[in-house]
Amino acid sequence: MSPIFDSHAHYDADAFDEDRAAVLAGLPAGGVCGVIQCATDPQSIAQSLKLAEQFPFIRVAVGIHPEFVNSAKPEWLDAVRQAAAHPAVCAIGEIGLDYYWEENAPREVQLQWCRKQIELAKELDLPVILHDREAHEDTLNLIRETRPRGVVHCFSGSAEMARQVTDLGMYVGLGGAVTFKNARKPVEVAASLPLDRLLLETDAPYMAPVPLRGKRCDSAMIAHTAARIAEIRGMELDTLLDATRENANRLFGLDL
Repeated sequence: MSPIFDSHAHYDADAFDEDRAAVLAGLPAGGVCGVIQCATDPQSIAQSLKLAEQFPFIRVAVGIHPEFVNSAKPEWLDAVRQAAAHPAVCAIGEIGLDYYWEENAPREVQLQWCRKQIELAKELDLPVILHDREAHEDTLNLIRETRPRGVVHCFSGSAEMARQVTDLGMYVGLGGAVTFKNARKPVEVAASLPLDRLLLETDAPYMAPVPLRGKRCDSAMIAHTAARIAEIRGMELDTLLDATRENANRLFGLDL
């Protein structure tokens, strides 16, 4: 099987506390050649950079996730800027909008933080990794307004929205949801998305694909997601893995 590139994971998550090093050390044997470790707040940024210093296949995205914007301080943006100078950093993320949880910051506050981080990414000539949960319209409008390079990760919109996103020059990240029994939109997106705009991801430790749903997810499990997408598209698994790896390397300026 061709090498796997996981464009979105969270190995700093509590779910990996007991065996993090062992899991990461085993990923290359599971066929994984690259992982984008996505930070979510200043503490997560520090942990993520340490992981990249330990494991040569890890690269890092630094940013403030919308779920942390409520408690964010202005100096956190400076922390993102400073961390972006680290040689392992290849993107600003995970940033974006999350309107699902009522306890999250008001929408306008989320939008302000997302705009600031997109502008920082553009200033630093880095792509962004965008989170969009129950915020499709505002996410599209923000992309149109700011025109970043990057990916809408864990894509949950329609095939039409995916077309609009890719027409704006962005990539789309698909993960385990495409394998779920009642998946409809992810399947339609997987079928219609231009191959040169598709990234594979896990969002580890979350969203494990069928037949491993409910288990702690890790990057090697992308093999199941990739097999399902290859089936949907009527193409060879290795061809899909090669294309999505090339897409990730191109977007993030890497050679993994």
